[in-house]
Amino acid sequence: MIPVALPGAQGATYEILVGRGVLDRLAPLLCERCPAHTYAVVTDTRVGALYGERVTALLADAGLRGAVFTFPAGEWNKTRATWADLGDRLLDAGVGRDGAVIALGGGVAGDLGGFVAATLHRGIPCVQVPTTVLAMIDASIGGKTGVDLPAGKNLVGAFHHPRFVLADIDTLATLPRNQVAGGCAEAVKHGVVADAAYAAAVGATAADCLARRPDALAALVERGIRIKAEIVAADPDERGRRQVLNFGHTVGHALEACSGYELLHGEAVAIGMNVEAWLAESLGLAEPGTQRRVHDLLARFELPCTVPAALAADGLLEAMRHDKKRRAGALRFALPRTIGAMSQSADGEWTVEIDAARVRDALAANR
Repeated sequence: MIPVALPGAQGATYEILVGRGVLDRLAPLLCERCPAHTYAVVTDTRVGALYGERVTALLADAGLRGAVFTFPAGEWNKTRATWADLGDRLLDAGVGRDGAVIALGGGVAGDLGGFVAATLHRGIPCVQVPTTVLAMIDASIGGKTGVDLPAGKNLVGAFHHPRFVLADIDTLATLPRNQVAGGCAEAVKHGVVADAAYAAAVGATAADCLARRPDALAALVERGIRIKAEIVAADPDERGRRQVLNFGHTVGHALEACSGYELLHGEAVAIGMNVEAWLAESLGLAEPGTQRRVHDLLARFELPCTVPAALAADGLLEAMRHDKKRRAGALRFALPRTIGAMSQSADGEWTVEIDAARVRDALAANR
């Protein structure tokens, strides 16, 4: 169990259980840590077909009531309309204030399921059961929930921390290779922002992870979870150092939106990290060679690193202007100082204000 202790008014601690075969422990953990009259399993159609029946069987065997509520797979379905539809269906099924949501699947299911839980009846408990590398090491931890708008990603949402997170490494056996690679982009990010030794280990085990070897994935996921948990516990509301986890995401989210979500999140973030590392080096904020090292780590996972020619700089900049880190109309970026450490602005902020012309130069240099 990996604890996430929330300070201050939130004052709670939840735990992340990671390992092989731990999905079978779901029902007793629910009874202990998230008792409810009814459990609504929110998942997409793809994951629902793989694991929905197994999860409801686990609940039924323990005498718990549960039902699966699916939505169409794909980031482009992470919308207010899908959130509203799920809420209506849960209400029609009688999920009340004594109910709970089990968010089962990747980052989209975690965000949507968590947001439904955060808003239904002004908030009911949620449990995160991630089934992708990305969701295990990033999306399921930290309480961020929400949906995308036409203007950009995750612009409507709420912080709603889970009662616990259950990450079963065995569920990664059904994950497509490109989804494994995309999740490993977030592992690279964790190494760059916080742990040079982890970054090196991630790179060294790239081939084994892409081959979905359980031991390699377990090591990558567990340390990735610990890094995210440590940062979130110190800054649950993203008012300080937690902002470093947005490295690659200002450009990455713009790429996702402008591509119509044809780029996977991890692919877009990989390109974003390469562009933003170039930006950090060109500004003298990062040590020489930082971008090359970031690029080399991403290349080991066969991830894209260059901005697609079809995506115009004007459109990408307009999408970035809707980024949540923007302040007073200025673009802000979380930028590396070296592998394992991030830059800070002169006033101690963990994001740096960058002129749009500089960003345009970075995009042009990395096509």
